[in-house]
Amino acid sequence: MRPVLFLLVGIATACFAHDPITTKLTWTREISRIVQRRCLQCHREGGSAPMPLATYEQARPWAVAIAEQVLERQMPPWDAVKGFGDFKHDISLSQEEVQQIADWVAGGAPEGDTAYLPATPSEPPTLPPVQVTGRTLKLTGSLRLKRDAVVAAIRPDTIPEGTSVRVIAHRPDGSVEPMLWLRNYRPKFARAFEYRKPRRLPAGTVVRVVPADAGSLTLFLTSSTITKR
Repeated sequence: MRPVLFLLVGIATACFAHDPITTKLTWTREISRIVQRRCLQCHREGGSAPMPLATYEQARPWAVAIAEQVLERQMPPWDAVKGFGDFKHDISLSQEEVQQIADWVAGGAPEGDTAYLPATPSEPPTLPPVQVTGRTLKLTGSLRLKRDAVVAAIRPDTIPEGTSVRVIAHRPDGSVEPMLWLRNYRPKFARAFEYRKPRRLPAGTVVRVVPADAGSLTLFLTSSTITKR
């Protein structure tokens, strides 16, 4: 998790010994497991993040910044809003995980008994690439489907930094399919969002970007489920 860069780490470190412990949550039992699941793909030795967080000694100086970042939903970097589309490989924290980290930090960020540490993963977690064989459709503003299609994934292409944008599909029968909602988008963390269950859209469906001038995205369609007209 990327810290707030202006945090005075030296001062914070000097105060650790005086932090009262007021929580039963510990690094060894709860927090290290969250970090393993959600953070180590970037925050490890040699990773893309500016500091590793694999051990208590590495993470403890950044505890306050970590809490701030997860409470603001800045880290882990998953800009898709939960509940607006259901995606594979979602690295964002659950509300329970956010609360555990916040309570752990507020309670003095104790280490706990090292006997409870989880096993070190043999390989760092990674996000597998989206692999879809089929057509793609460029989406800018709105698009009316001329054929039945199944959308397997959606990728932001030219969405500007800090933009909040929704993609919504309006079917001919009047039903609405929420496809993607990006909030305060960060292009440096760009990825394709792959649906757990591909979204079936009939011919005549209008897929809209809101606001219409927010930029372009790409829809990935599965090749076996496109009906030619």
